Amino acid sequence: MSAPLAIWTDFGGVLTPPVDVTFNDFCDRVGVPLYALKEAMRLVGEAHGTDSMGVIDIPLLDEASWSEELETELGRTFGLVADLENFGDRWFDGRPANADWIRHLAAFRDRGAFVGLLSNLPPSWERHRRYMVGDSHFDDIVCSYAVGSRKPEPEIFRIAALRAGRAPHECVLVDDLEKNCAGAVAAGWQAVHFRSAEQAARQIANLMDAAAPVAAPLAAAGI
Repeated sequence: MSAPLAIWTDFGGVLTPPVDVTFNDFCDRVGVPLYALKEAMRLVGEAHGTDSMGVIDIPLLDEASWSEELETELGRTFGLVADLENFGDRWFDGRPANADWIRHLAAFRDRGAFVGLLSNLPPSWERHRRYMVGDSHFDDIVCSYAVGSRKPEPEIFRIAALRAGRAPHECVLVDDLEKNCAGAVAAGWQAVHFRSAEQAARQIANLMDAAAPVAAPLAAAGI
């Protein structure tokens, strides 16, 4: 009999509103154009040999140092004077949890699935995550800063599968980023590209149905 699937959900953009929505709100709040902030994040990441968020997901810099480098890059590249102090506090200010997806995760657990959180998350943002979605919603939590690897790298998927006690093909990533879904599939996982709670829940339910063991006919069982 196959073990129930391990459903690993992303945090930002899945258990929260879409990241693009938060970016727009944040940029309005700090008075920085969206294009400028994203480019500054890209340039700072590139300077450290990674992408926009890789700098603080592992982390290579703490949040305060990262914010200072972003301010410097905004001034150098765009001539903008910006105050990005307490970046995380302002990023999460007024940002609600996705209550619909939380309910679906609870339903998956009720059906016997392992439900975990698999997130690229800076350490200073962990308290915001816990405030929005408590640890009790998950059977395990794997965050990039704690394991030294981040999606879509294969190592974080290997770690998560081991923590769930499942083979790779018995693990499913639910993520709003296609590159992370592709990384999961490359690691032997299944993946659901999250666009809405209802869409993702339907796909997960179908995967769970397909993975469920079929009872042997009574005659074959000698009954």
